[in-house]
Amino acid sequence: MASHASPHIVLIVADNLGWGELGCYGGGALRGAPTPRIDALARQGLLLQNFNVESDCVPTRSALMSGRHPIRTGCLQSVPPGLPQGLTRWEVTLPQLLSQVGYATAHFGKWHLGDVAGRFPSDRGFDEWYGIPRTTDESQFTSSVGFDPSVVDLPYIMEGRAGEPSREVKLYDLEARRGIDADLVDRSCAFMQRHVAANRPFFLYLPLVHLHFPTLPHPDFAGSTGNGDFADSMAEMDHRVGQIVDEVERLGIADNTLFIFCSDNGPEFRAPYRGTAGPWRGTYHTAMEGSLRVPFIARWPGRIEPGRVSNEIVHVTDLFTTLAAVAGASLPQDRPIDGVDQRAFFFGEQPKSAREGFLFYIKQELRAAKWRDWKLHFYWEPEVNQGQGKLESPYLFNVTRDPKEETDVLVFNTWVMGPVLRMIRDFNASAAAHPHTPPGQLDR
Repeated sequence: MASHASPHIVLIVADNLGWGELGCYGGGALRGAPTPRIDALARQGLLLQNFNVESDCVPTRSALMSGRHPIRTGCLQSVPPGLPQGLTRWEVTLPQLLSQVGYATAHFGKWHLGDVAGRFPSDRGFDEWYGIPRTTDESQFTSSVGFDPSVVDLPYIMEGRAGEPSREVKLYDLEARRGIDADLVDRSCAFMQRHVAANRPFFLYLPLVHLHFPTLPHPDFAGSTGNGDFADSMAEMDHRVGQIVDEVERLGIADNTLFIFCSDNGPEFRAPYRGTAGPWRGTYHTAMEGSLRVPFIARWPGRIEPGRVSNEIVHVTDLFTTLAAVAGASLPQDRPIDGVDQRAFFFGEQPKSAREGFLFYIKQELRAAKWRDWKLHFYWEPEVNQGQGKLESPYLFNVTRDPKEETDVLVFNTWVMGPVLRMIRDFNASAAAHPHTPPGQLDR
């Protein structure tokens, strides 16, 4: 069995799961679906109330895989199939780092960081993968009125292994969408079994499809809550996480496994799949707290104190740096890495996070900056597609006292501009020394 020097790492990322959906974040039964398995996981480890991500699927996943803000890597938003998108091969990914120190690596789920040869997960550091190269709404294509397969690529579930071409497995339609998370969990359990038997540390990356629209449950969960497809899907997601927890326990590796569950961005804004961010305002695709803050739970018996809750700021880029450090891997030295090592904070060696703030871009616009309890907005878009454009004078909110971001207090707190503008200055200096990759950049 692997030692603490090379613990197993399980990283489950839900899709479009808002801050307010889970029971341990104030939702659960109040949202029509108790989440007992994830709630139990939270009691066994660290629950973050201030874990921050990017505006939507592609930028968050690129930040996680590269440790770099998406403005640096050109991963700003998804584009149609077959066009240059995702991480260029110049970027160094987390599974590449872990592979270099002996880890087995697997990706089961939604990739969304490249859908051409050379950019699939098995080309970017994962030993094996199974899932969808892009996104879940494509499962609606073949049942949409007027769909023309001659002008749009058919969506497929795919799989691949390192050193081999990835291949199409089956059409990704609404039936496949309902069953995909069950398949992902089955493959994840088999992967863990193989590598525990081989006494090899592993990195399991399981980016689930739930709760992305169309939010449709597996047939086994359809009607289970009595509160509709969304609640049924939440119940299924909770069950799937529980299946992975149970397998880790059954294999006897819980004490040597860093187990993380989080979301990639805030809730969906489209009816009938609209989610909730609890006390925070807004949804994904905005710079509101409801977009930035998502659930995050980390468990590692003996290393992470159970039942701990923190409102300290952590950013998704920090997972790249922290997980690399946990595994004993070295970071790239030829480019800026935005993630910071949060081991001391996660393991209770210090009460404070290793970061005080971050900048928040949507596409190529600096929309907001967050620092301590403060949030400075340079653009104002409290709801998707309801933006006012760039502000002549920024809005400043204290998100502790004003979680809905309703009362601009800049006139009373202009001193906050000092540290925020220094963050911006330092980032701009870094970008001047290491120019950003433009969106759509071809591989070098």
